[in-house]
Amino acid sequence: MGLTRVSGLLFGGDYNPEQWPEHVWDEDARLMAEAGVNMATVAVFSWSRLEPSPGEYDFGWLDRILDLLHEHGVAADLATATATPPPWLVREHPEVLPVDAGGTRLDFGSRQSYCPSSPVFREATVRLARAMAERYADHPALAMWHIGNEYADHTLECFCEESARHFRRWLQARYGSVQGLNAAWGTSCWGQHYTAFDQVNPPRKAPGPVNPAQVLDWRRFCSDALLECFELEKAVLREVTPDIPVTTNFMSILHGLDYWKWAEAEDIVSDDAYPDPADPASHVAVALSYDLMRSLRRQPWILLEQASSAVSWREVNAPKPPGMMRLHSLQALAHGADGAMFFQWRQAKYGPEKFHSALLPHGGTASRGWQDTLRLGADLGRLAEIAGSQTRADVALLLDWDSWWGLEAPESMPSNRLRLKELLQSWYGPMHARGIAVDLVPMGRDLSGYRVVIAPNLYMCTPEQAEWLAAFGGHLVVGPFSGVVDPADQIHDGGAPGPLRELLGLTVDEFWPLPDGQLQRVRFGTGDGGAPAVPARTWAEWLRVEDAEVLARYEGGDLDGQAAITRRGRATYLSCLLDDVTPVLSEVLAAAGVQPVAEVPHGVEATRRGRYLFLLNHSTAPAPVDLREPGTDLLTGRHLSGRIDIPPRDAVVLRTGAEPTEGER
Repeated sequence: MGLTRVSGLLFGGDYNPEQWPEHVWDEDARLMAEAGVNMATVAVFSWSRLEPSPGEYDFGWLDRILDLLHEHGVAADLATATATPPPWLVREHPEVLPVDAGGTRLDFGSRQSYCPSSPVFREATVRLARAMAERYADHPALAMWHIGNEYADHTLECFCEESARHFRRWLQARYGSVQGLNAAWGTSCWGQHYTAFDQVNPPRKAPGPVNPAQVLDWRRFCSDALLECFELEKAVLREVTPDIPVTTNFMSILHGLDYWKWAEAEDIVSDDAYPDPADPASHVAVALSYDLMRSLRRQPWILLEQASSAVSWREVNAPKPPGMMRLHSLQALAHGADGAMFFQWRQAKYGPEKFHSALLPHGGTASRGWQDTLRLGADLGRLAEIAGSQTRADVALLLDWDSWWGLEAPESMPSNRLRLKELLQSWYGPMHARGIAVDLVPMGRDLSGYRVVIAPNLYMCTPEQAEWLAAFGGHLVVGPFSGVVDPADQIHDGGAPGPLRELLGLTVDEFWPLPDGQLQRVRFGTGDGGAPAVPARTWAEWLRVEDAEVLARYEGGDLDGQAAITRRGRATYLSCLLDDVTPVLSEVLAAAGVQPVAEVPHGVEATRRGRYLFLLNHSTAPAPVDLREPGTDLLTGRHLSGRIDIPPRDAVVLRTGAEPTEGER
């Protein structure tokens, strides 16, 4: 289900009219129309204004806002306003407030001040969602429902007694019996054997390390508990407004929530992204998260929040220099977004976000920021035809939340330096620099359209998943510390790589984590003066090669001469974390026939959506690019061919003659 009441690309942002006197509202609507805004996110934190006392509603002000927006051609991404409960609810029912792992109940005064398992909170959200849906079902401004806001940003988990009861019910549904729970959790260790589910608690603060299997199930439960909150509201909205799509804004690649499962419950994927303007490499990390958003439902998505300039929550909140706001917005479009929206429309005068930038800054229409807003609005109008176009990728990166949660267990691991986002980035970064399109995929998805699949880490792996990978007909790369445990976080018989052993043709004899500051050299080939050694840090392994070719060996140190990188058929295994994976990546991409969408210099990002080629210059110097084919730059209307120069922090969006065929990708 997609948007039907807005055409082209979305542009706008969070609008908080309740923070302003009504005489400002007319000016807001007029300026939105002037800037080309076509959608506003409304009522995200308005519960206490909409329901000032239990069951008593004040919709008058919101009625006037929605009418005003519609009159000026602005659609509403209408929030159910349940992101933060009102003061009367938490004072009448203090059990709604969340409890931390140490047993302290957190008080009201910020946002997301709720226990996800609280039946009182859930009933209140459903009641408000129904009232909103019934009130605005036929309002012409309503284009999309927005449930909650940035789930798990402040409250991922609650350790209260209600959450404990909910956790026990979740465990009983998962394992069926306490005997099944004991077997899965290995409770014979450290005398934790349970005889009834009511003896089980959340992993609260304890004298020593908590059972890692318990922590893993807690991670699963917390993601599911919040998803239940979302789906309760969605059910009401679907009942009353079946044709209006539903979303909630994700937070890039978030550890706490399994976004594969969450995306299945959404009609449209939306994301909030806040790359740091002071970090020259932040555009690479955010590109990875954008590709995840595009991959979640394999359809266009919406960038629902970004900053026009500085944010308000870093230790140093650097502004965006000229051109960066526009470039960051175009980057989202380049990675499949059909909208570039912001937090927020008008810059606040008070509260924690009063220094957070906005499309309409404190300085009003005389400000630099307002000129940037006008320019971007005009550009998005010129790019309207790209809406709905798709990206096709030859390379897939595996991302599995269960495995991620197990890998980053807080204690009891060989090393706590293995971080999945860093492992993903180590492979994604070089491909991004080359202009190689990348999808992210969950375990079990159809891989037939890819030439290369890369699993930077598969700490958790089942026999069925190993068979799925073995059936893939392309080139497979598996990173270290993979195939270690089953879904209960129990070591596979015979050790790593467990069910991947036959596919990879090896066994891990011993994990060899490297202390901070220590490196291990890895030499490719025969070591007789060929390619230079590549440093590896953080992690290595002592391998027992059984049926695989050795591509590289450790050089020097305790692992001197031992196999470091192997290949069996089309499956490559890295037992270490290389400083630079380029030697392996280049060989695999060449063997698979993977080509970049364009040849670009350092600092230029190249992506393709159908027939549209995006060239984004993130550097502070002009960048020459040789075009493979001519086309029309939608941003300027110019016909371009041959060599072009892209100015600093500028972009070209080229409409080419035709979408590339599968063989030309």
